[in-house]
Amino acid sequence: MGVSSQNQMKPEEQSRKGIDNQLKKANWVIQDRQNINLGAGPGIAIREFQTKAGPVDYALFANRKAIGVIEAKPAGSTLSGVAEQTANYIHNR
Repeated sequence: MGVSSQNQMKPEEQSRKGIDNQLKKANWVIQDRQNINLGAGPGIAIREFQTKAGPVDYALFANRKAIGVIEAKPAGSTLSGVAEQTANYIHNR
């Protein structure tokens, strides 16, 4: 038996794939940071968006305004520290 490509992915890559699927189901347009077009739809999720505090896994824009961030973590990760991490991104620390 061969190993599935899902099993060969790093845990954070698996998380990002799941996040991408959920965003697509919710009709978000997913873009890479090299090809940003905030006019491509009402909801844009930009992967690896650069902030003063470093890149966020996903920056969320609605009607061209930043409204939030998503941090991809491997399944089973504790979320302690994630709120502080995302606050740093949002408040540019």
